[in-house]
Amino acid sequence: MRLLDYECQTTFWEDFSIAEAFGEEAIRDTYKRARAEWKNDRIYGTELSMVLNHKSWYWYKKNIAIGTLYAELWEEFDNWVLDNWKGEDLSYYLKITD
Repeated sequence: MRLLDYECQTTFWEDFSIAEAFGEEAIRDTYKRARAEWKNDRIYGTELSMVLNHKSWYWYKKNIAIGTLYAELWEEFDNWVLDNWKGEDLSYYLKITD
């Protein structure tokens, strides 16, 4: 999977795609597990943020509830990153997500 010119390092897109078949609670659970495991890894954490953001736009007109859920999860994680990551980790995040 590629997101624009970024070569994906994780299976987050596929993981969330599978969760979507089971509804919003499964999406939330997938997010909680991914965040707990990877929130301090700058590459995987950045990719998690990117997938959440892209999924929010993907679902925006197809299913407003799922699109809104992804937007809320992205905002929560993005705010957490901006409050907690410093130095090279934050620079990487900002560069890749810019």
